[in-house]
Amino acid sequence: MKTPSKPYMSKIQMEFNHLYKELDDLYHEAALNTSLSDSAFDILYGIFMLGDGCLQRDICKTSCIPKQTINSSIRKLENEGWIKLVPGKGRSMQIFLTDDGQHVMQEKIYPVIKAENKALDALTSEECEQILKLYQKYNIALRNEFLDIRRKE
Repeated sequence: MKTPSKPYMSKIQMEFNHLYKELDDLYHEAALNTSLSDSAFDILYGIFMLGDGCLQRDICKTSCIPKQTINSSIRKLENEGWIKLVPGKGRSMQIFLTDDGQHVMQEKIYPVIKAENKALDALTSEECEQILKLYQKYNIALRNEFLDIRRKE
């Protein structure tokens, strides 16, 4: 039986992976600094992005977090009195911030959004566009490569 050769990892790949992990750690630290779990932070951040009345599935899409994780965190936020669920179309439930939830949003999420905006201000609009285009291109290419792996299995 032939042993597969060990793949090579370029310096660019190592640095890119490090930067990705570092960014992930920055958001984990932001959540810790606000005394929120990562998933609670992501849900509140998602509500900020999507607006009051958004759906759980939309938060799943924007945060790239599994439905079960979002669902259990939404239940916790509801028990905390920060959000309320209102029936929407079909089986969907719309998510609304309560007054307490709005206060938490202002206290814990707004400063993070402001910090992100300041950080982006350090880049030119052309640099921001470049980052987005290149990151999207890389994600598409990587997704296709991962699909190829699955097809070969």
